[in-house]
Amino acid sequence: MLIGLGVGIDYALFIVTRHRRGLKRGLSVTEAATNAVATTGRAVVFAGATVCIALLGMLILRLSFLNGVAIAASLTVILTVAASVTLLPALLSLIGMRALSRRERRRLAEHGPEPELPTGFAARWSAFVERHPKVLGAVALVVMAVLALPTFSLHLGTSDQGNDPKTATTRKAYDLLADGFGPGVNGPLTLVTKVDGADEKLALDNLDATLRTTEGVASVTPVTFGSGGDTAYLTVVPESSPQSKQTSDLVDRLREEVLPRAEAGTSLDTQVGGMTAGYDDFADIIVAKLPVFVGVVIGLGCLLLLLAFRSIGIPLKAAAMNVAAVASAFGVVTAMFQWGWGSELLGLGSAGPIEPFLPVIMVSVLFGLSMDYQVFLVSRMYEEWLETGDNRRAVRVGLAETSRVINSAAVIMISVFLAFVLSGDRVIAMFGIALAAAVALDAFVLRTLLVPALMHLLGGANWWLPRWLGKRLPRISIEPPECRAAHERLAAATDAEVADVLAEEERQRDVRDIPG
Repeated sequence: MLIGLGVGIDYALFIVTRHRRGLKRGLSVTEAATNAVATTGRAVVFAGATVCIALLGMLILRLSFLNGVAIAASLTVILTVAASVTLLPALLSLIGMRALSRRERRRLAEHGPEPELPTGFAARWSAFVERHPKVLGAVALVVMAVLALPTFSLHLGTSDQGNDPKTATTRKAYDLLADGFGPGVNGPLTLVTKVDGADEKLALDNLDATLRTTEGVASVTPVTFGSGGDTAYLTVVPESSPQSKQTSDLVDRLREEVLPRAEAGTSLDTQVGGMTAGYDDFADIIVAKLPVFVGVVIGLGCLLLLLAFRSIGIPLKAAAMNVAAVASAFGVVTAMFQWGWGSELLGLGSAGPIEPFLPVIMVSVLFGLSMDYQVFLVSRMYEEWLETGDNRRAVRVGLAETSRVINSAAVIMISVFLAFVLSGDRVIAMFGIALAAAVALDAFVLRTLLVPALMHLLGGANWWLPRWLGKRLPRISIEPPECRAAHERLAAATDAEVADVLAEEERQRDVRDIPG
């Protein structure tokens, strides 16, 4: 539901905005809808493909319970893209000129078609970024770095009833047990082993005594044997709560130090189970597979952007921006839920560890959503670059024309995601806040500040592609046919001939040509 609402709002808003712009330019309803699908609709298809790549990347982890999440979410995105490029233009044709407000229709009838030039705050901000790219880029980097700092203290583990709101009956029962019998009683550890003969039973008795003197152990139950006498288990109650780092350290101590010494010279092979041990093992598996997962998602996403924009710099910047957005979103989640900054005020319970499966799903979704804005912003810049060959103008016009729409879509998405915090469920609230934080940072810091600042600093290098690579890449273009023709003329010219090729293109200058 989160993903469907998020991408659905984005895709529809961008296509409708392009359609309305066509109507204001004097195009017929059919022509405006066709042009919107041929331009922004292409960006929607590419953006949806990147989201699906990020989501289906979860299949690499080979964790069966995530396969359903990956496939269901990908189907949601595919159907949303399909509706955006088929049902949406059909509905736009149905409502006709009513896609414009009454005042806009009246102005169109009285004054005729007028080009919609970027004005207001969006145009002023775009010019401001063009004048001060170094300072603004540095400010954006500092903001993202500061927000990402809590990520380094991320602790994956189990949240339990101790993290429920204080008014919940489960939390009251948890606190009563902890007060009366110690916090460890809410999450005891279970030690199980196979037993062969009397020597092993004697060793188990000695193990019982050793465990009672182990640091971090509050109590140990007597050894219990199975009906056949070949299996035995005992319960260890830690001194600390199930979700605490001390309990995780106790699990490691038992496995690496206490049990190997106690089992020396016997055939015992004691396994440590229980809530904390299970979640720690699961977290270790996730962490071990996460680099491969992130690498595959980033690699495939960059490959798709390379095919779309035929540039080396654009995919690399997109990957760096996506990593920054994910790291900062994790920092916000860590500060709020692990450190407890405001979680009680929101009715989400006390501080605790982050669920082990959360990073995987969050990385998938956040990479997908972050790539959306990159595609929409850069595709408009790319159109302008192919038309003019002027990087400063391309970045300025692209930011001025898309920033308002990107910010509007971001505000709507943030509102949708934050609404899920009202569910009162800690895990769902984590998703909602992480996605809201990532979208806010992505839209208001990265795409409207850091990305254009970097593109101004890099100049024409943004669009550089080695000639040998350009010949081997298939032509899967994100731009409309007329821009593609201009691109082919531009690519056919040598660097010395580019100015002459552009000079032959007779185009009327407007206010967008004025630097700054």
